[in-house]
Amino acid sequence: MDQGADQARSNLRGIILMLAAMALFAVEDMFLKWAAADLPVGMVIFVAGAFGAPVFAVMARMGGQRVLTRAALNPWVILRNLGEMAGTYAYIHALALVPLSTVSAVLQAMPLAVTLGAALFLGETVGWRRWAAIAVGFAGVLVVIRPGLEGFRPEATWVLVTVAALALRDLATRAVPKECNTAQVSCWGLMSVGLLGAVLMVPGGAVVPDSGQIGVLFGALVFGTAGYWAVVAASRTGEVSIVSPFRYARLLFAILIGAFIFDEIPDALTLIGAVLIIGSGLYALARERARKRALSLQGSSV
Repeated sequence: MDQGADQARSNLRGIILMLAAMALFAVEDMFLKWAAADLPVGMVIFVAGAFGAPVFAVMARMGGQRVLTRAALNPWVILRNLGEMAGTYAYIHALALVPLSTVSAVLQAMPLAVTLGAALFLGETVGWRRWAAIAVGFAGVLVVIRPGLEGFRPEATWVLVTVAALALRDLATRAVPKECNTAQVSCWGLMSVGLLGAVLMVPGGAVVPDSGQIGVLFGALVFGTAGYWAVVAASRTGEVSIVSPFRYARLLFAILIGAFIFDEIPDALTLIGAVLIIGSGLYALARERARKRALSLQGSSV
């Protein structure tokens, strides 16, 4: 009884931490949207990488790991970094050009994109129910973006590029050597992002920010770093299958921020598409949980 109560309390703490993480990430997006509207994209990307990487370098050192190692040149690490760079580049453009609720709604399809990629490229077994969930989820993406219909915004394709690139990043992460810890991998990814930003600034893509712009960039860094800490803590505190569904709360926070800060009210099609994406994602997550439980019971009975 005590063990069950302890697990329930851990799950509750994990849920609270996950909700906090999603709120922090939504606020980070608010600051990034402000920054991308006033500053060159390369400069925003450089600041995100160059100032975020040292945080994880310190975390790696605290865990007894060095950042500058041969493992950083592992092909899977490099592929992951490329996905991180492309995803960040596309995401900053999306935030600058597309309503926050639209960006966040389409971004919720990322777990489905990862599942699709794992099935197509890593040989992971996906049953027909999860295939159906993937189809419904991507139908929801089309409803949100509505290509060929009135209200279609071509710049919304930046969000699709973001989803594809970050799915590549997450798929490559699965193949990164186990001896590389989370802080090292995160640091390498952010170093790559900083390098991309520096390259983009070479042809004159940099300005001297004023005090307000410095405050916006600082806000993005603080809330982004805090969000990363909270999501890692949530995953380590509660059961992943219990805590993970609360990642979708990010869309709710994004809608609220979009409405009250940017005066962006999502229309009916955006909300319908979001429901399809989140519903299919939750169903796929439940099917995956049931599959793992069945395999565990099968293994224990052997």
